[in-house]
Amino acid sequence: MTKTLIGRNVEIAWPDLGITVTAELDDRNPALADALWESLPYQSLQGHALVAGSHLYHMAPIHSLLHTHASHRIPDRRDAPDGTVFCSALQHLGIKYGTLTEPMPASPVGQVRPEDLPALREAGQAVWDAVYSTKKPIMVEVRRAGTAGGHRIPRLAATDADADQLIRDIHAETDRIWLTPPPELADLHQGWIPSGAGSFETVLPTLLFVNGETRPLGYATYGGLIRGAVSDMPIDALRHMARLLVGIPAEFLGYCGLEKLWAFTQRFLACVDRLDREDFLALSCQMALYINCLGGWNLHLFPWDAGDHLRRQRPVEVSAPA
Repeated sequence: MTKTLIGRNVEIAWPDLGITVTAELDDRNPALADALWESLPYQSLQGHALVAGSHLYHMAPIHSLLHTHASHRIPDRRDAPDGTVFCSALQHLGIKYGTLTEPMPASPVGQVRPEDLPALREAGQAVWDAVYSTKKPIMVEVRRAGTAGGHRIPRLAATDADADQLIRDIHAETDRIWLTPPPELADLHQGWIPSGAGSFETVLPTLLFVNGETRPLGYATYGGLIRGAVSDMPIDALRHMARLLVGIPAEFLGYCGLEKLWAFTQRFLACVDRLDREDFLALSCQMALYINCLGGWNLHLFPWDAGDHLRRQRPVEVSAPA
């Protein structure tokens, strides 16, 4: 039986929309619920699912979401009631507010109060309009119910001097772009590409490739390295996998305009062979948060309505022979 964690109510607010809903945390995933509760308050760019349906999600500045074990998983999030709040290893806080099409397991941590579901659905539609067409950033604030809001990006630390300085620099850049579009991405989406990337002066293919490389670099590559570090994968193997996996996509993204990401990656690779497990984990977590932040902004800025003339076709119903 699911139990509400008494007194652990979370307000999720979209100040630009004048909408606030309250979610009650429960005991289905206590470690994830604890991680969320201890991180509050924070603010983030609100995103919306682009292929899964009526689902809100945003980047949560919580390093431990990348590796905290979920003790309970819903086999198919399509079956979850509207208003279910999830935490994911992609560093997302998500909320189902209507019909979903993507069958996937998910880790619930709470539930929006029934009386707030109409407001949640109103927020969902407004965020979809912003992500798909208007491009006006909508910020979300998550806070303990009845308390003041606020915001901070957590910074980790390393014993290796070069790694620790790199963490500081990555943290500073993440903090700078968390609530403001990264200038290099904003320029890219306006067609300003210093390297000349984009065959025959096109821009859309470059935007598509940047999106296609940024998300897996943060979600899969760094997320995988972090989970490997936490699960006691040998440190020599972790260093080797890092050298194999992070350089090529980061160099390509640097060519496309994400020069800070490529510079950070080069510094990461320059010190990775001398990092112990704790330093490797700290630096990888700080990199993941930064890259996932870039990915969130890229998803918001991308001109999705350029394909508005394309709509999913329904299968043709064939009548049975008489």
